[in-house]
Amino acid sequence: MKRHIIGALIIAASMIAAAPVAEACTNFIAGKKATADGSVMITYAADSHNLYGMLTHTPAAKHAPGEMRKVVEWDTGKPLGEIPQVAETYNVVGNMNEHQVAIGETTWGGHPELVDTTGNSIIDYGSLIQIALERSKTAREAIKVMTDLVEKYGYASSGESFSIADKNEVWVLEMIGKGAEKGAVWIAVRIPDDAISGHANEPRIRQVNYKDKKNVLYSKDLFKFARKRGYFTGKDADFSFADAFENHSPANRRGCDGRVWAYFRAFSPEADQYYAWCDGKSDVPMPLYIVPEKKVSLKAMQERMRDHFEGTQFDMTQDIGAGPNKVPYRWRPMEYEVDGKKYLMERATATQQTGWSFVAQCRDWLPDPVGGILWFGTDDTNSTVYMPFYCSMTKVPRQLREGDVNTFDFESNFWMNNWVANQLYHRYDLMIPDVRKVQSGLENKFQNGRDAMDKELTALVQSGNYAELVNRVNNEGANIAHEATDAYRDLAIYLLVRFMDGNMKKTDEKGEFQYNEYGIPIYPNFPGYDKRYYENIVKESGDHFLSR
Repeated sequence: MKRHIIGALIIAASMIAAAPVAEACTNFIAGKKATADGSVMITYAADSHNLYGMLTHTPAAKHAPGEMRKVVEWDTGKPLGEIPQVAETYNVVGNMNEHQVAIGETTWGGHPELVDTTGNSIIDYGSLIQIALERSKTAREAIKVMTDLVEKYGYASSGESFSIADKNEVWVLEMIGKGAEKGAVWIAVRIPDDAISGHANEPRIRQVNYKDKKNVLYSKDLFKFARKRGYFTGKDADFSFADAFENHSPANRRGCDGRVWAYFRAFSPEADQYYAWCDGKSDVPMPLYIVPEKKVSLKAMQERMRDHFEGTQFDMTQDIGAGPNKVPYRWRPMEYEVDGKKYLMERATATQQTGWSFVAQCRDWLPDPVGGILWFGTDDTNSTVYMPFYCSMTKVPRQLREGDVNTFDFESNFWMNNWVANQLYHRYDLMIPDVRKVQSGLENKFQNGRDAMDKELTALVQSGNYAELVNRVNNEGANIAHEATDAYRDLAIYLLVRFMDGNMKKTDEKGEFQYNEYGIPIYPNFPGYDKRYYENIVKESGDHFLSR
């Protein structure tokens, strides 16, 4: 996995959004007719064992003729070069701009020989995202910005899939470099409004209607280049980008496409048929998108980001690796060997190394400053609280500003979420009800407050009072981040106290600790272990612990 550097160096050098990490991310997609409220939604989890969870902001700006923009590689902090700045750039909050354009990504690598070998390419995948957000008013415009950039300045990354959304439509763009040749080959497909899609470190675009210029875009040399390199020999109509530029091993399908499959089957039981593809038992691939049987709500989308394959054949709470407390996490490395055979750990959407994630909502019935909401959370998607921040925000709350993974901070949302999560990882089945209570309470409150806030902000837009709108957005964002961080600090302390020393202190229906009539704490419960744990002790040790 590529390493990733964030913080002051990157912000000062290129003012980019908090950067994603290669070969470890997840994107889910829903068109506006596939969602319960009519919004376009995309999700993104930026996963890395060294990624600090923070929200960044790039202000809108006017630029003088001749002004240059520095380009810094997101994964290393290495300066790659400079490009001419445009006359006007837009306000960007995280991975969403003021026009409700939102972009996510996942890296899949592809043929290693297609990584740039010239040393002259200066546009990496992360810079593509940020520059497109700074310069685009629509998803289609973002695709043009991104593809024009790599054609002119070269592509400095490996194979990549992008989710690109606006208030009306959503696209998947897949791209890979050309090795010793400048630029990249790419293809972009519009996801139908009534469909859901996703990608998770595997290219997903296969055979499409290449004559459909409205919904399918691709580089002019795509077929020619693939044939020249020996990746494809058939007719143009039969071309599959995913199969030409990547090898889909059973392990990759399970760890990558498996996450998308779990998302699909949550909204369409018929999608269970694609389990065979993900498990390496069939070579019939999963489609790029499906039409769900039920609409996707915001809450359901957030829940999908918390998935550990529960209720599926890959359920991480059921195998022996979950231990006696049904822990749906596995520590790295992902692969191991026993008696000369290689095995793997499951790779679910919710994973311990996530730095930050979001669910982006783009809503066409509201003015842009109000319509775009980035539901943002730090650390593990399973235990995080998704906080709503409008795309017109101009000040990042203190709790979500830069920091680093080696410096604990009691005021940091990232660190408070980690404090909760890292306790949860050891006594999962016992602690998760307490976590869900606090998490759902906060998220329900934030979601229930949107209608009133939307109306208030829309009235300010209609009256032309944009300054007050920004003030309200910034103040609400600061209050939300403060409340969520404080609540998780309290939760972390509560979990420590309740579950100290392997015990489980008794509480009432409100979660308050119980005392006897004389004010002495009631004796705790001893949860012990599950039956399978004890059976395995006996299996491994025989009569060593036999009570005689």
